[in-house]
Amino acid sequence: MKVDNKTDVYSFGVVTMEVIIGRHPGELISSLLSSASSSSSLPVIADHWLLNDVMDKRPSPPVDEVGELKVVVAVKIALACLCVNPQSRPTMQQIDRALSMQGPPLSKQFSMITLGELLGH
Repeated sequence: MKVDNKTDVYSFGVVTMEVIIGRHPGELISSLLSSASSSSSLPVIADHWLLNDVMDKRPSPPVDEVGELKVVVAVKIALACLCVNPQSRPTMQQIDRALSMQGPPLSKQFSMITLGELLGH
């Protein structure tokens, strides 16, 4: 295994997801990767997993749209960092920019956002 900046980006994605879901995301990552590489015509599993359902329930959920948007942006970035192809992962500079930007308002209710939508399905 070649260790480089893209390996660090992958690790950043793993740690970010661990903070958000409250446990090591190994099983979640495996499920997402296997569903993404599946050639089946069945709906991808990520399209049915609500972000709200995989989030750690111990801390209070975001209470306003700004907090919800920050969680959505963090998960989108984390999932991009977990891309199988290292060349498709963002750079840390791109991650920094994305985390610093004020994104558009959420297009749907936070409780209805799926991991598939955040993966770009």
